[in-house]
Amino acid sequence: MVPNRRFPGAVAALAAIATLVAVLAGCTGGGFGARGFGAGPGGLGDPYFPAYGNRGYQVDHYYLAVRYDPDRKELAGSATIEAVATADLAEFSLDLSGLTVGSVTVEGAPATIARGDEKLLVTPAAPVPEAAPFTVVVDYHGVPEPVDSPGLGGTGFQASDGGAYVIGQPRSASTWFPVNDHPLDKATYQIEVTVPAGLAAVSNGVPEGETVAGGWRTWRWAERTPMASYLTTLAIGDYRVHRSEHRGRPLVTAVHAELPPSVDQQLRRSGEIADVLEGWFGPYPFEAYGGIALADQRVGFALETQSRPTYGPSFFADGRDATWVIVHELAHQWFGNSVSVRGWNEIWLNEGFATYAEWLYEEWDGGDTAQEAFDNYWQGPGAEDRFWTVPPGDPGPERLFHSAVYVRGAMTLHALRRTVGDEAFFTIVREWADRMAGANAGTEDLRALSERVAGRPLGELFDQWLYTADRPDQPGPG
Repeated sequence: MVPNRRFPGAVAALAAIATLVAVLAGCTGGGFGARGFGAGPGGLGDPYFPAYGNRGYQVDHYYLAVRYDPDRKELAGSATIEAVATADLAEFSLDLSGLTVGSVTVEGAPATIARGDEKLLVTPAAPVPEAAPFTVVVDYHGVPEPVDSPGLGGTGFQASDGGAYVIGQPRSASTWFPVNDHPLDKATYQIEVTVPAGLAAVSNGVPEGETVAGGWRTWRWAERTPMASYLTTLAIGDYRVHRSEHRGRPLVTAVHAELPPSVDQQLRRSGEIADVLEGWFGPYPFEAYGGIALADQRVGFALETQSRPTYGPSFFADGRDATWVIVHELAHQWFGNSVSVRGWNEIWLNEGFATYAEWLYEEWDGGDTAQEAFDNYWQGPGAEDRFWTVPPGDPGPERLFHSAVYVRGAMTLHALRRTVGDEAFFTIVREWADRMAGANAGTEDLRALSERVAGRPLGELFDQWLYTADRPDQPGPG
C-alpha cells in the first residue's frame, strides 16, 4: 500500500489511514466471551492483531461464487473452502464481518453456527482430526459494509455509484467472504462474480471467461499462486477493460469510465515496468499482470492487490504521471505478495522494499540516484524529524503506515547496500525474492541471509536502522 504522498492532502490521508489502523487494532474481540480463542473461535496470534485468523487449519483453496445487485447493494455468495486441519477441530472459526449466514456444511454435513462480532464459529457434525483435509461450504448474503470509523471512510467492500469495489489493509476480505484473514494463511482462489450485464467485474489473476444469461453477466478469475487474503480485490461498475498479453501472460487493466483515457495508457505500461524490476528482483512471480483504477475519491491510496494492483483516482488527477506508484505496487508483487510478512509488525519488509524500488527505478530512468534519494531524506529538503521518532521495524499498530515505515525502511536497505557493496546487496535481494517465494518471512530471516552473503555480522546495522528512533550514523562502505 502507498498513500498518495505526491498529491495535496496526502498527509491528512496518511493520518486517517494510521488512525483507521488504530481503530482496527481495537476491534479484535471475537465476541465469544468466556469461550476464548485457540483452535476454536480463532486468533492466529499476530503481534498487532491477535484475533485475526484461526490457527486450527490451513486453507488450500477458496472457490467464491458471488452475485452483486448494485441497485439494492446486496451481495449473495457461496464460499467453498478446502482446508487441512492443523489440530483436532471440534469447532473452528472463520473471519466474517456483517453478513448473514444462511447455512454451513463441513464435509457435506450441516454444521452448527454461532456469530461473534467479526467471527463465524462453526461446529461440525463430527470433529475434524488433525492433518485431515476437509471442505466447508458457506452460503451467505446481505449488504456488505466496510470496516470503518466515523470520518475516516472504510476499508474492505465499498458500494459506489452503480457498482462496488474491495480494497483495504491489513484486512478487507472478511467484509465480502468468510476467510482465514491473515497473511500466514495464503491460498489459491477461483472467483466467480455475477453482475448486471452492462457492468464489469474485475478480480485477481487469470481471466477464465464470461457468460451472459437473463440480463446478468458472470466473470470468472483464477489466482493459482497462493495469495494472502487482504490482496483479494473486486471492482464492479462501468470500467474500460483492456485485455492483452505481455511475455505470454495476460495483462488486464480496468479503468473507471469517469477517468480520462490517459490513465489506460499509464496502466498498460505495467508489464514493461515489471520487466525493469525483474532486473533487480528476479522473475516476476505471478501468472498475470494489470491494474485497476478507481474513480471514488474516498480512496486516497493504492494497494498491491495480487497481479492487479488497485489505484485511487488522485494518483492520476490533472494528467499526473503515476509511474512512481505503479513501480511501488508492482514491486510489492515480489515483496509483500510473493514474500509475505509473518506478522503485521514487520510491514517494513513490504513497504521498505517497494519504496526502495521507486528509488532504483528513478535512477534507472535518468533521475536522482538512490544515493541522492537517501541523502534527500537524511539531510536534504526531504529530511524530517518524524522519520526519527518511529522505529520502522516495530512501529506499533497505530502507526502501521507511518512515513518512517516507508522512508526509513528504504533507507535501511540503502544502508545495507552501502555497507556490503552492490554485488552482495543485489545478490541478497534476488535470493530473498527467490528463496522466500510463496512463503512468509521476517526481519531475522533477511538479516541471516544478508550475513551469509556478506560474510559478516550485520545485527547492529539492522538494530540501529529498524528498532531505534534515533538517527543512525551515515552509512559508508564496509
